[in-house]
Amino acid sequence: MRTTTAVAALALLAVTGVTQAQEMTREYVIDERGRERAFSRAVATTGGKIVWLAGQTTTTDANGNSLAGDFEGQTREIFRILDERLRGFGGDLSDIVTMTVYIGDTRYGDEFVAIRQTLFDNDEYPSSALITVVGFARPDILLEVKATAVVDAD
Repeated sequence: MRTTTAVAALALLAVTGVTQAQEMTREYVIDERGRERAFSRAVATTGGKIVWLAGQTTTTDANGNSLAGDFEGQTREIFRILDERLRGFGGDLSDIVTMTVYIGDTRYGDEFVAIRQTLFDNDEYPSSALITVVGFARPDILLEVKATAVVDAD
């Protein structure tokens, strides 16, 4: 009986559109190594809308200019694209809570970290994995970034 009542109550809330707003919060767990490498050991959230972003690569900038062989250019353009997609949901890069980064050469790791440090403020970095891979779908691709964000639902 209790289960039926609870289900009926949830159905009523869904039909009427009545929901209880929950304040969105984020909690970052960061240590010295995280600060050095621009990542949090963990990020906990409450409330908000979860946005799963597909892995993003690019070999051209927004104007169609080639970024072949340009690691910094590809990295900055990928983050520009991710930011643009998040803005479509009312968010931005600061809403990313976790990311997986694939690079084709370990020598790009430090450069990636230096760029990421410029994109996030106040030690509020996403949790992250940085993985070296053998190759990408196209030979000119130097990295891919896949991210998950939590955007304030208001």
